Amino acid sequence: MSVLIAPSLLSADFLNLGNDIEMINTSEADWFHLDVMDGLFVPNISFGFPIIEKVKSLAQKPLDVHLMIIDPDRYIDRFRKTGADMISVHYESCTHLHRTVYAIRSSGAKAGVVLNPHSPVHLLTDIIPDIDFVLLMSVNPGFGGQRFIEQTIHKVNQLKEMILSINAQVLIEVDGGVDLENAPRLRHAGTDILVAGNTIFASTDPKETIRRLKKC
Repeated sequence: MSVLIAPSLLSADFLNLGNDIEMINTSEADWFHLDVMDGLFVPNISFGFPIIEKVKSLAQKPLDVHLMIIDPDRYIDRFRKTGADMISVHYESCTHLHRTVYAIRSSGAKAGVVLNPHSPVHLLTDIIPDIDFVLLMSVNPGFGGQRFIEQTIHKVNQLKEMILSINAQVLIEVDGGVDLENAPRLRHAGTDILVAGNTIFASTDPKETIRRLKKC
């Protein structure tokens, strides 16, 4: 399987969001990545249900909704109804992670678990068989444009070994500071999905940048 590319709308031009959505629709990108922040779990606030509904009305590709919020269980059904095809929650924010994952899958969405940079992959040992993907943060969550944390490469290797050891069908997604230099290394380590924001939207040719990421 070729690597999946999920442009992060957090880095899009919100005064011209429709144009950026259409660019992604007509590019080689696979998913839209949407970061939902509550100002509590992370020190920033982003978009919520009204924006996601508008994106869904224009998007021709699946919505990958990353919940950087406390108590995500309260909103899973609503995010699904709003248009989320994939919903990921942070290990660090869930008191009863299996319950949360089952709620996501019961809603009809694919379920992902996110690890912050300081969280080791062995924390996922008991949840791996029950999820569809793991999202490894390669920056501290909350803001776009941060510098890639190199230790992420090692974490991808570790996670890939864990997944293969139990023959699980779980994809590995990486988000934060992904660019044309580290994308091939992430892919070689076992990454299946690359989230890229600044690298794509600050490019003079976003479609070409997506194409090059896709070919890494």
